[in-house]
Amino acid sequence: MAIITLTTDLGDKDIYQAALKGSILKILPGVTIVDITHSVAAFNIQQAGFILKNSFYYFPEETVHLIGIDTVYNEDTKFLAVKYRNHYFVGADNGIFSLIFDDEPEEMVEIGIMQDLKFLHFPLADIFVKAACHLAQKKPLANIGIPVGGIEKKMTLQPAVERNQIRGMVIYIDSFQNVITNITKDFFNRVQQGRRFILYFKRNETITHLSWHYNEVPEGEKLCLFGISDHLEIAINKGNASGLLGLNLGDSVIIDFQ
Repeated sequence: MAIITLTTDLGDKDIYQAALKGSILKILPGVTIVDITHSVAAFNIQQAGFILKNSFYYFPEETVHLIGIDTVYNEDTKFLAVKYRNHYFVGADNGIFSLIFDDEPEEMVEIGIMQDLKFLHFPLADIFVKAACHLAQKKPLANIGIPVGGIEKKMTLQPAVERNQIRGMVIYIDSFQNVITNITKDFFNRVQQGRRFILYFKRNETITHLSWHYNEVPEGEKLCLFGISDHLEIAINKGNASGLLGLNLGDSVIIDFQ
């Protein structure tokens, strides 16, 4: 079964999402379309990268992931089709791929599909769709473009570490207002080495215990855990952690080990 996922900043109230899906179904009526999200903030490739990086591997191999973030024609930006860990990704080479991939892709091409002039302002529903449907039919990647040797790089801020401290930051706030940091479980464990810790964040709040699940503390109480993305989260059981704790994107968090 062919699967195409969609990760875009198109929202839900305009015609753009319908135009995108209709264009796919016109070429490939039997394909399964899965919406990862259409609620990425406009042009926010960091947010889209975090979502797709932590969701694509739940899909079967050979799934095609269409990325609709900042895809308007720009003479300095290539449109790429990429094979990575036996998944396919179609998007603009604006740095998004470097935020998703941990290592080098297996294969990538600059898409050479001719632009239909009536879609000049919306290549997502033309060039991107044609490339995605080509790959969903298990046709060769090499048939739709010219090989390229690299991708545009976007740097992500990594947590800083000293012997007894990690300094991280908030990188994502989900729909439940859980606050997600750039500190991964693997990174935390390497520095912690079994030691006790104190997590400090805004308003002199502290947490000293890792929870396994959100209901491990009473309703309304704060907690921290490693969520589905394997990043450290600060949450409130049945509550709004971002609003109630005053935590926003870019805010600092500090972990002291004892």
